[in-house]
Amino acid sequence: MKPLKPVPLSADQVAHVRTMVFHEDASLLGLNKPAGLSSQGGRGQVVTLDEMLWAFAKPGKARPRLIHRLDRDTSGVILAARTQPAASFLGKAMMARKITKTYLALVAPGAPVPPSGRITEALRRVETGREARMQVCAAGHPDAETAETRYRTLVTVDGAALLEVSPRTGRMHQIRVHLASIQRPIAGDAWYGGALMVGGLPAPRLMLHAWALTFPHPEGGQMTLRAPLPEDFASLLSGLGLQAPPEPTVP
Repeated sequence: MKPLKPVPLSADQVAHVRTMVFHEDASLLGLNKPAGLSSQGGRGQVVTLDEMLWAFAKPGKARPRLIHRLDRDTSGVILAARTQPAASFLGKAMMARKITKTYLALVAPGAPVPPSGRITEALRRVETGREARMQVCAAGHPDAETAETRYRTLVTVDGAALLEVSPRTGRMHQIRVHLASIQRPIAGDAWYGGALMVGGLPAPRLMLHAWALTFPHPEGGQMTLRAPLPEDFASLLSGLGLQAPPEPTVP
């Protein structure tokens, strides 16, 4: 494979990506990605998080590699491997579903019914021009992809609820589509019918946060990384009188 060419970064971009790091060791980086930043595959002149990882490359060496992706408008924890052995180890762990992802999602108009459960609707990708979205479909559809999402209601107020969500498969927009399929779309998610106002307060963006990752560490043992809520998410929860618990609980 042809080596990747380093991407020149401004001093501001280097400083910005360094502020995202909340865990660092010899094998990996744990970053708290802000909403609005693409993980990979940005268009035009937009620099992605993947490209910003050149800030951590040593002279003449490869940059760290992202192990997974988050939607551009989703905030939260994302892993990057600092070495090829770590990238291989974590990639295999991801394929074997040994990495547990836990998200926080603010939904409207209230708690789902039932308040906890599993969503197993198959999904398929639908492309319109340059845009791609996912739709629930019959399991027998030729384009169907199996998908499973577990959720639990944490706290609720009139017209809104905070859910803890754990996807057991990694389909594009999976959490967003699955929650919309049970009539509880994520606040701020204009693509899939989410409310843009919740309890009289504006939802500034897709209110979905990758809260925690539990995974086997390349150097041994299990590790859980938890990304603090960004200010916009925490502010909306506070305005609604909601508060997230200190730790994830979805099994």
